Amino acid sequence: MVLGHFSIDQNLMELTEHLTVLLPIACYETTINQNIQGHIPLHWHDELQFVYMNKGEAIFHINGEGVELLEGNGLFINSGLLHMAEEKTKAASYICMNVAPSFVLSQELFSTFVYPYVQASNLPYVNIDGNKEWGKIILESILKINRLLKEKQPFFEIDISTQLAKAWKSFMMHGIPPAFNKTEASKNEKMKRMLDWIHHHYEEKVSLEDIASAGQLSRSECCRYFKRILKRSPFSYLEHYRIQKSLLLLQEEDANITEVGYRVGFNSTSYFIQKFRKEIQMTPLAYKKHKQKS
Repeated sequence: MVLGHFSIDQNLMELTEHLTVLLPIACYETTINQNIQGHIPLHWHDELQFVYMNKGEAIFHINGEGVELLEGNGLFINSGLLHMAEEKTKAASYICMNVAPSFVLSQELFSTFVYPYVQASNLPYVNIDGNKEWGKIILESILKINRLLKEKQPFFEIDISTQLAKAWKSFMMHGIPPAFNKTEASKNEKMKRMLDWIHHHYEEKVSLEDIASAGQLSRSECCRYFKRILKRSPFSYLEHYRIQKSLLLLQEEDANITEVGYRVGFNSTSYFIQKFRKEIQMTPLAYKKHKQKS
C-alpha cells in the first residue's frame, strides 16, 4: 500500500489544493492511517471546515482540546484554527468539506450572517449531532455537495450553493451564538508566531528563549502555551518538526542518513535515528527504502 502524505507549508498551512477561485469549496475523503505519519498532522487553513465521520471513530485536536468524533456525526472547525486528527478505531475515515467563508452566502449577507462566526473566539469548533434534525441537515448537505463535485452535472455550482446555504442556516439556528474575546484571539496568534519562528529556524541551534521571544512571552509562559495547545514541550515539537522535514530529504535518491540528520538540526546521527524511529515507527533507512519501492 502506498501511503499518502498530508502537505503543509513551513507555517503549518495546508497546501493540498482543492479549491479554485471560481468554486472555492471542496470535499475529499480521508482515511487517517493512510497518511505516512499515521495521523493527520497539525495544520490550519483559512477555509471553514465541516467533517462527516463516515467510518469508525477519531480524535480531533483543535487548539489543544481533544474532541471525539463518532461514526455518523460531524464537526465544524473554524477558520485559522490549529488542528490535527488521529484514529481511535482502525481505518477510521471521514469526508471533509472546506469552504472559503466568502462563498458560504452572498456578498450582501456575508457581513451579517457569516463574518461574526469567522471572528468568534467562542467557536473554535462545534459538534454536529447526526441524531438531531439540525445535524442531519448539515451532514446530508456535505454528502450531497461531495456527490455534486464528483458528478459535475450542468449547473452543479448552483446546487452546491443551495446546499451550502441550507447547511449554514441550520448551523446558525441550532449552534452557539458568536462572541469575541480579544485575549483568546491573541493567544492563538502568539502560538502561530512561535511555530512560525521554529519553522524558519529549525535547522539552527534553538533555545527556549528564542521560541518564547517570537511570541513575546516568558519562557515559562511559552512552555504553558505549548503544553496547553499542542500537549508537548517546545523542544518536543521542535524535534517532531525536524523529523517531518527529514521525510522529504530522505526521498532524494542520494540521501545520506547522517547528512539528512544534520540538515534538519540534529547534531548526533544516533539521536536522529532514535527520534525518527519513535516518531515514524521505522528507521530512516527503512523509510528511505520504503519510499524507493513506492
